[in-house]
Amino acid sequence: MSAPAEELEQKLGYRFRNQELLLRALTHRSWVAELSPRLPQDDNEQMEFLGDSVLGFLVSESLVSRHPSAWEGELSQWKSHLVSAAHLHRCALNLGLGEYLRLGRGEDRNGGRERRALLSNAFEALIAALYLDGGLEPARDLVRRHVLNVIAEPEDVHALQLLNYKSVLQERTQAMGMPAPRYVTVDTNGPEHAKVFVVEARVGNQFVTRAKGSSKKQASQHAAQLLIEQLNAADESSVAVRADAGK
Repeated sequence: MSAPAEELEQKLGYRFRNQELLLRALTHRSWVAELSPRLPQDDNEQMEFLGDSVLGFLVSESLVSRHPSAWEGELSQWKSHLVSAAHLHRCALNLGLGEYLRLGRGEDRNGGRERRALLSNAFEALIAALYLDGGLEPARDLVRRHVLNVIAEPEDVHALQLLNYKSVLQERTQAMGMPAPRYVTVDTNGPEHAKVFVVEARVGNQFVTRAKGSSKKQASQHAAQLLIEQLNAADESSVAVRADAGK
């Protein structure tokens, strides 16, 4: 048995003008199937589709606002994490969303109120319901408080270690017309149970870094991160030189 939707409204700090939107967002197809022949407008799947788009926009908007100098590859990596089913599942659990879902008896008995796909989809449907009922602001508030709260400060996004730095570096060098990055393990030391790897990352002949790690993957990721920082510094220096030349 699901908890009253009014409790969820209190958690959201938002009162729906159209209660049917909220109920539909909380309705899984298994609940509809037990009552009548299923119609597309009866469950939350279409709302999930809309909520996915609204969520993507709001996360992109926030990331661009907080990180105006970030490259597209960085923004894409961060966004990919924040809109992932795994992250939305955690957001839904923190909200206690499972308590309010309308599920079929079988789905309920089989743990549907904690199931990752089901909860992440319902969270997106809830975003859509807020958007349809009150516009972007209530949807933005939910996303800010429950999705973006892991990056309360601009630097938090780096602390989460969300980036695949090798992927970002690959995109960056392609965009700049530079050679593809190369990685070479140049040293391995330490006992067998605690190996330390040293990986050298190189872009052309000008940019070279080395980094250590407990695995080749970790070391190469760190080396790629250092190379990105080198490229950023070189880019900033180039901009400064052009600015001085234009005076």
